[in-house]
Amino acid sequence: MRMRKKKNLVPRMAACGDLLVADPAEMRGRWLSHFNRPGRLLLEIGCGKGQFAVGTASRCPDDLLVAVEKTPDVLLLAMEKTRDAGLENLRFIGTDAATLGAAFAPGEVSRIYLNFSDPWPPKNRAKRRLTHPNFLRVYDVILAPGGEIRMKTDNRALFEFSLCQLTQFGYPLLDVSIDLHARQDADNVMTEYEQRFSAQGMPIYYLCAQKPAQGAPAS
Repeated sequence: MRMRKKKNLVPRMAACGDLLVADPAEMRGRWLSHFNRPGRLLLEIGCGKGQFAVGTASRCPDDLLVAVEKTPDVLLLAMEKTRDAGLENLRFIGTDAATLGAAFAPGEVSRIYLNFSDPWPPKNRAKRRLTHPNFLRVYDVILAPGGEIRMKTDNRALFEFSLCQLTQFGYPLLDVSIDLHARQDADNVMTEYEQRFSAQGMPIYYLCAQKPAQGAPAS
């Protein structure tokens, strides 16, 4: 369902303006040094209302999390959550996943999160799925050797598609679960969608794939 346009969007965005990186290309290769973070650079593509981003940034204060969201009304909610939480290690960019190579230098990102991405179910729209090889090639450039792609979804077809694409691309699967919430060992920060789907008794599918430490991927 489409989100209603937020009232006073422009002034509310301005009030959180220090959290939005307007020109991410200027930060390319210096995200961690600019924000004075000694840890890793983490990236969430499609952060929605920001519950996962805020929770993850809170748990990892030494790391810098950059959250990507293209829809301004949704981005606003995520930024307001971050401001209210007082987090200094979470920033936002409003860009497309296909252009991330302009925002991050080769090998700069340690981990990419793909949470409940649009499954684009028609076969003729498969190229829009965020685990299509066209996107994997972008991620492969900006990911450090040994870096991870972590994905959660409620959509089994997208999950199976992603398992296949990542394996064919040459990324080993470190962890796979067809019911994440049934696991006792899961250290999991939930998204808004995840809470809703889990409350309805729907399984949450999860995978963690790793960029090879040496050599190029298979595709």
